[in-house]
Amino acid sequence: MLTILLHRPTARSFYRVEITDNLFGEYSVLREWGRAGRRAGARVNWFGNLREAAQAADRWRGRAIARGYRLSERAVAP
Repeated sequence: MLTILLHRPTARSFYRVEITDNLFGEYSVLREWGRAGRRAGARVNWFGNLREAAQAADRWRGRAIARGYRLSERAVAP
């Protein structure tokens, strides 16, 4: 599992991108977003291989950074 956590300090908002695999050899990219103290939005996309999942996760990470999010240095619990 790989998790990328981004945050926007001025707006107290977050964006999380996570790649996981399942028992069937598929990979998912989970995206969550929201603000501190509010309900978060989420979306899951499935991919047939790790390369496609990693490319998609990197694309969504880049879009979040373009919208003002920055990589967070906080640890993410498994």
